[in-house]
Amino acid sequence: MKPITECPTKILHQIEYVLTDIDDTLTLNGKLPAIAYTALERLWKANYKVIPITGRPAGWCDHIARMWPVNGVVGENGAFYFYYDAIREKMVRRYWKSVPERHHDLIQLKKIGAGILKSIPGCQIAADQAYRESDLAIDFREDVPDLSLTTAQKIQVRFQSAGATAKISSIHVNAWFGDYDKLAMTRLFFQEIFHLELDSILEKVIFIGDSPNDEPMFQFFPNTVGVANIEACREQMKALPQWITKQPGGFGFAELADILLTP
Repeated sequence: MKPITECPTKILHQIEYVLTDIDDTLTLNGKLPAIAYTALERLWKANYKVIPITGRPAGWCDHIARMWPVNGVVGENGAFYFYYDAIREKMVRRYWKSVPERHHDLIQLKKIGAGILKSIPGCQIAADQAYRESDLAIDFREDVPDLSLTTAQKIQVRFQSAGATAKISSIHVNAWFGDYDKLAMTRLFFQEIFHLELDSILEKVIFIGDSPNDEPMFQFFPNTVGVANIEACREQMKALPQWITKQPGGFGFAELADILLTP
């Protein structure tokens, strides 16, 4: 990973779409710093298309799509996208699976999760689970003492051995049934909202993230950035970003925004 300050101006001047993770990419220590939110707004006002790509739940994403200076949001690691059509004053909600399928999946995931809680001390169901529609999130770092990435990997393996897909974020292990991920739903979002094939505009897109569940994005896009705190989990990752910011979390995101907005 090279410092983002070394990214060629030619690349930066082509960017029109900024895709960003939320936890520990826009946030820092569980909070959204003013500098990060302001950076979002500055990019949005400068006509960049800004889309958070997150593992956070549907309840949060409804709020984000409505009230943040963004052009839509992909949530629950690709289970859906939400897009608020300001002209029609209508929320567009696009899910990977139907309501009955999501209901069935959550029942099965909760059974698996109950077994994990019994066998791996210290973890717990994420506090935001009540607002989720497609996946189960187990907290290993947000509202519990840090259980380490090694413990998170044990949780991931337990889900996988039960037939679920499981990804590690900076705070949760998210599990679901299905072959989707952040990248798959991002493709649909671009097709259905922007009427664009992602593969045809790669040079216009930049993605910034911080953790293993961002790997599909790091692997696919040629222009990728990690905030400084990605160093904490780089040994657990197979695909790393091309560039890295000097600062962590939301301050690193603001660093990227400053570079993009420099004439």
